[in-house]
Amino acid sequence: MPNLAQRHLAQGRSVQFFPRQQRRTYGFVFASGLLMGIIPAPVNAWGLAWVLVAPLWVAVQQTQGRLPPALLLGLLWGIGYHGAAVAWITGLHPMTWMGLSWGTSVVVTGICWLLITLYGAAIATLWSGLMAWAMPKLPSASRILVGTTLWCLLEWLWTQSPLWWTGLSYTQSPANPVILHLGRLSGPLVITAALMAVNGCLAESWLATRHRWRYRNLALLLFIGLHLYGYSLYRLPLESLNANALKIGVIQGNIPTRLKFFPEGIQQAAQNYKSGYQQLADQGVDAVLTPEGAFPFLREQTPLVDAVQDKQVIAWLGGFMPDGQRITQSLVTLSPDGSLGSRYNKIKLVPLGEYIPWEPLLGKLIRRLSPVSSNMTLGRPDQSFTTPWGRAIVGICYDSAFPQLFQSQAARGGEFILTASNNDPYNTRMMAQHQAHDLMRAIETDRWLVRATNTGYSGVLNPHGKSLWQSQPQTFALHAETIYRRQTQTTYVKFGNWFLPSLVVLSILVWLPSFNRARK
Repeated sequence: MPNLAQRHLAQGRSVQFFPRQQRRTYGFVFASGLLMGIIPAPVNAWGLAWVLVAPLWVAVQQTQGRLPPALLLGLLWGIGYHGAAVAWITGLHPMTWMGLSWGTSVVVTGICWLLITLYGAAIATLWSGLMAWAMPKLPSASRILVGTTLWCLLEWLWTQSPLWWTGLSYTQSPANPVILHLGRLSGPLVITAALMAVNGCLAESWLATRHRWRYRNLALLLFIGLHLYGYSLYRLPLESLNANALKIGVIQGNIPTRLKFFPEGIQQAAQNYKSGYQQLADQGVDAVLTPEGAFPFLREQTPLVDAVQDKQVIAWLGGFMPDGQRITQSLVTLSPDGSLGSRYNKIKLVPLGEYIPWEPLLGKLIRRLSPVSSNMTLGRPDQSFTTPWGRAIVGICYDSAFPQLFQSQAARGGEFILTASNNDPYNTRMMAQHQAHDLMRAIETDRWLVRATNTGYSGVLNPHGKSLWQSQPQTFALHAETIYRRQTQTTYVKFGNWFLPSLVVLSILVWLPSFNRARK
């Protein structure tokens, strides 16, 4: 017996696999995800993030438990969000300086962007599928709680993986420091939960057949109440004791990556960092911070040895250090006597850029597409970086996207934060997003933060997320700023991510009885 499509063809009519109304829904959901991906720094339209997940929430509930359309809706929203948010990755092209042809560079860049986008989009896809499977017949209040928990749980799982960047919480940084102070309670997932809860209330108000005003009012109360509480934390005074003062100099070397590993770039680095160090030392700084990879290969006879021995001011140098048959991306202390002291090795290396994940399985395939070297070693999570003034919290470039790395160092006694990054060859959109991550880490741990980058934005942030100085991109820049060591412990620093387990337990207690009743 002919099916519906065959009967339509026999009658000379076209087959519409997606009715017009369904196409509109898919298009609207994709557009909301795309807009969500556009609003993070430097656009900073943070207010829209409180409403842009609601269209996905509504559309998934309207599938009435059908899994394929729910998964497709989540995939479309996720591609829009993550694809737009990390579009700066295309700045890798052209990679002709690495020996790639123009065409191969386009392919490699496109594959990197696509893989990162799909990897992030999996969060929204899985969330939509789980919501369609378990939620359609549950009470609205249960859906809001469990839907919020599911998203937070999936984001947490992604932060445990090697690849992470686009959590919902970073849409609020840096323009909404008030709400970012909720991160002091239990990290960025508290902010993600706040965003999802408000979006969920708005979605349920749209889906409700009666008493819609209840959920609209609840969304408004949550939004106002959470901001008021964040404001109370934001207004806490900062102690600035002279005994805890530390004057740090920052050098933004502005050595393009395409030159850094070649004689011209090495010579330029030696000149820029040596002269910059000497100028900062003459300003009376206690230490000088350089970016990630400032000196590609650190040895005892780095170009700064003579200058440090002459000025007797510590320098923190970014570069590669030997580690057996491999190397590490490191920040190393150059002491006044010319020796190398404390060392921090980058923990979160960039997949496909600094190391090959699952190398035994994928190594040969990836090396056919990319010239990436596979001989870089990941740093250990339990590292400590000691200075003459106490322990420092250190992050190198991609580490900034992983809050647990900073929380654990603060819990072990870190008193201020140093981050060293490259950020070349990416544009100012990436620079702004990277700074947004650092700003969140400063607020969560209640620490002063100094960041040195190769091409921008270098800067200094206080524990409330206020920028005391920010460099201009693609310029050579020097700056000296006084920060203050702190030994305070926020709830997040002291107890870690306690919020998510509590949310999961509460959701299970609410979901199981409701789910059983719905099944019966």
